[in-house]
Amino acid sequence: MSNNGHNGAVYVYNKTRETFVATEATVADSYFPRLIGLLGKTRRWAQLGKGLWIVPSRGVHTIGMLFPIDLIFLGKEKEVVHVEEHVRPFRISKVSLKATSVLELPPHTIYHSRTQVGDRLEIARMKAEQARIG
Repeated sequence: MSNNGHNGAVYVYNKTRETFVATEATVADSYFPRLIGLLGKTRRWAQLGKGLWIVPSRGVHTIGMLFPIDLIFLGKEKEVVHVEEHVRPFRISKVSLKATSVLELPPHTIYHSRTQVGDRLEIARMKAEQARIG
């Protein structure tokens, strides 16, 4: 999925739990967006509903970040294969060989969305009409 839609915005919906994980996530699927990730973002970014989907990825780090994040590791069918909650700055996540991508989310997102290993997620581009409403 390339990063050229409405500001690269996608939503992430947990089909298993019937909850939204993110309503405004950015896709990092090329070299520089993946390299930069959330570096330079402040706590202000970390609001429920935000997110960064890193494709491909099997693990991430929070070196240089200014706030903790939640991590959801996804397999090729967008099934949750691993979660890490409240990963503080200057840490390195587990590397999951089952993962093909990682969602970086504000802290407490996993708790609020009740996301667990085995859940199935839907990640889709927001339509222009939906983006204008929100």
